Amino acid sequence: MSKILKEVIISNKKYAKNFNTKGNLQAAPIKKFAILTCMDARLDPAKFAGLSEGDAHVIRNAGGRVSDDAIRSLLISYKLLGTEEWFVIHHTDCGLEKFSNTDIDKEFNLDSKNKIDWLTFTDNEKSVVEDVLRLKKHPLVPNSIPIYGYIYDCKTGNLKEVFEATNLGI
Repeated sequence: MSKILKEVIISNKKYAKNFNTKGNLQAAPIKKFAILTCMDARLDPAKFAGLSEGDAHVIRNAGGRVSDDAIRSLLISYKLLGTEEWFVIHHTDCGLEKFSNTDIDKEFNLDSKNKIDWLTFTDNEKSVVEDVLRLKKHPLVPNSIPIYGYIYDCKTGNLKEVFEATNLGI
């Protein structure tokens, strides 16, 4: 058993001892909103958004990008579980801003038949705007859902609104 595996098992046992009424939480978020953000380990959406278990849906992927799977998750969050507002939150110093699709393809030795759109970007604010727009233009996303665009600052912990994205999203 690896050291990490042992730590996870021990931590889970401690967590489960104090689980109490959390077992009664429903899948629908209490605060009726969802966050799409990056998987970067420096981001803790529960802390930067003041969340407890059950408060919101948090969808994470590389870059916090509006991929097809993120759209699927947000639509399920809305239609089946009642979210009424969405946040797209990218962050400073993101790895996907440092590499191109070609760079990542080379890392995996991908040929033209096996390419993946890694959703890399060169301008963080522009990528937030593009992601909010992609959601707003999706035929299954209702106009009634406000979508806010933000960038989390990894050095300060502050959220900075991307006004252009939010203006397009509301």
